[in-house]
Amino acid sequence: MDIDRTAKTLPHDGLGPAPVPEAAMSTSAMSTSRRALLAALRSQSQPTTLVALGGATGLHVNTVREHLAALVDAGLAVRGSSVPDGRGRPAATYVATGAEHALVSSEYTGLAAALASTIRRTSSTPDRDAAVAGAEWGRDLVRRSPPAPEHDADPRRHVVTLLAQLGFAPQPGGQPSTTLLTRCPLLTTAQAYPDVVCAVHLGIVQGVLDADRADDVSAELFPFSDPGACRLELSRGDGAHG
Repeated sequence: MDIDRTAKTLPHDGLGPAPVPEAAMSTSAMSTSRRALLAALRSQSQPTTLVALGGATGLHVNTVREHLAALVDAGLAVRGSSVPDGRGRPAATYVATGAEHALVSSEYTGLAAALASTIRRTSSTPDRDAAVAGAEWGRDLVRRSPPAPEHDADPRRHVVTLLAQLGFAPQPGGQPSTTLLTRCPLLTTAQAYPDVVCAVHLGIVQGVLDADRADDVSAELFPFSDPGACRLELSRGDGAHG
């Protein structure tokens, strides 16, 4: 796949994703039912619906909804949505972040900024080199994550799942090919070095698709393109939406 499909869009006020929130809740301070829900969420290999979590924990759906909202606010879970499949509104899904502290530490963001600056300064093709590094990261994510369900024929769902686990809080964009990334784990660095950081993020997507052998899916990222989000287009076949 072509690794040079990041739209050259610079940050603008009012456009682009929000930062990933810091976790603000200790598990020791949680109620028993909330700890049980978080444990159930962390045991899932795929984003899970509210109804399924209610069934797994025995909690009333309204109680599950309240606990999930608190976990999302604390940065311990991310709310997303299933990829649109036919008519009807896609179901909300939830995935644990796997972190009890800040999802992206200040040390990590500082390192990311230093690396982005170095690539920008020393490389004659910084966006291409960043995309190659991101693709390797994406392939490694697939190697270390549970396999996508065999019955799921759309590899784009696997991409959305892994992006949710990384903290991008993906949401459906109205078309099966469109996903809105409403959070950015490296927002400050992406605003300073969008050609490098956004190329890494697109590379991650392409690495996942490569590892899943999804040769019929093309990826294009539009950074800071939409109010509250970056837009990711994952098109199948001849490049038409859907």
